[in-house]
Amino acid sequence: MKYKKNRNFVTGAALTGVMLLFVLIGAVWTPYDPEAMDRTAKLAGVSFSHLMGCDNFGRDIFSRVLKGSGTTLLTAVGTVGIGTLCGVIVGAFTGYFGGAVDEIFMRINDVLFAFPSILLGLVVISLLGSGNFNVVIALGIAFIPSFARIVRSEFIRCKNMDYVRSARLAGAGHLRIMFVHILPNTVTVLLSSVMIGFNNAVLAEAGMSYLGIGTQPPHASLGRMLSDAQTYLLSSPGYALFPGIVLIWMVLGFSLLAEGLKEG
Repeated sequence: MKYKKNRNFVTGAALTGVMLLFVLIGAVWTPYDPEAMDRTAKLAGVSFSHLMGCDNFGRDIFSRVLKGSGTTLLTAVGTVGIGTLCGVIVGAFTGYFGGAVDEIFMRINDVLFAFPSILLGLVVISLLGSGNFNVVIALGIAFIPSFARIVRSEFIRCKNMDYVRSARLAGAGHLRIMFVHILPNTVTVLLSSVMIGFNNAVLAEAGMSYLGIGTQPPHASLGRMLSDAQTYLLSSPGYALFPGIVLIWMVLGFSLLAEGLKEG
């Protein structure tokens, strides 16, 4: 009930809901084959046949935006999934046990955290090669430190609370205390961090695809489309405008959701 009066949460949920519907539609239907070329429709403008026009290869931009939104979002989901899972495990153990475990893992974490996520992702990509799967692995590794720091601070805050002491007295083991008693009490903070993670992952994927090391032609992603469109900004502004709007919509939705969860 408390979230119903939270404007940021409601607006973010609405924007994200529409975006998810858009992505689901693109997963099952597009008006044209996103990779099909039509020489007669190169850089065609907006029309009833092509709602967002066509690109320099005559491919339908609306179809490519539908498909590309899904590619960008799936990459973000994989990235945040890896970052959250590994970050929760590292943060939970370091925050709960402290001592040498905390010192060793946090020093490694600090080194990784010192690098911007895209820069760290570029280092991993240089070793693994380009492509969506490798981008997910690279960005997932880059996102681990931020989640680990957040979870660690929450475990440090919670590990000496009364309900944890009661669980210890009742004979609960360390793993049960960590993941059954403490972790559920970090969900609100963790959810907010996950939404911020989605926001950052979408931008990171778009940036890496824009640089040509993410989604590879002829496949579509929002960053890949913006990269392809940069030469035609004056002759065909819709080529960059429509994927740009969808990218902003996606990022704004996740940002408002994160802000709303913090306020709630």
